[in-house]
Amino acid sequence: MPDHYFTPLPQSGRKPARFSFSYRGQTLIFDTDSGVFSRQGVDKGSHSLLRALPKAMAGTVLDMGCGYGAIGVSLAKAYPHCCVTLADVNVRAVHLTAANAQGNGVSVRSLVSDGFSALNGEFFDFILLNPPIRAGKQVIYRMFADAARCLHAGGQFWLVIRKRQGASSAIACLQEHFDQVETADKSGGYWVLRCVTPRAKEE
Repeated sequence: MPDHYFTPLPQSGRKPARFSFSYRGQTLIFDTDSGVFSRQGVDKGSHSLLRALPKAMAGTVLDMGCGYGAIGVSLAKAYPHCCVTLADVNVRAVHLTAANAQGNGVSVRSLVSDGFSALNGEFFDFILLNPPIRAGKQVIYRMFADAARCLHAGGQFWLVIRKRQGASSAIACLQEHFDQVETADKSGGYWVLRCVTPRAKEE
């Protein structure tokens, strides 16, 4: 059974790679490896999400399912006053994230977490997600619900999803958890969604 990027402990042989990436006036270098998502460059979905984010960001940021850190490390470089946490179930990805943060001169927190399980009830101003589509809807929709529970008042949940991989059904699910679900960008088959005002849960 081959490794997936959401495999907790990848067993695939190492295939290190390195590439540069520019974001909001900053040039970053990323080291990647086999067993992580999009090892040869920042994927189109993450690029779309990064491009659509607000031009000014502050506060606490969670990059959920961070991979090797493309989204979270880029934001930490562009907005050094943000407090950025990056989490992934994949141990190899989290090790790469820590190394990429150090290599790009940014201070972040990186941790191994199966979804939100290791975050111990923390709250964030921004939660960002490029969901692991191949993990299935049950996993992804649980992340949506957990994101709604982990936002500060006034916080924002941003995610990117391809239209053909279920954007419409994802919006329907998100509307069960948030009062406002907006399409911030549509380009190249990717939809960037912004969700605010989590719905109150009935006791």
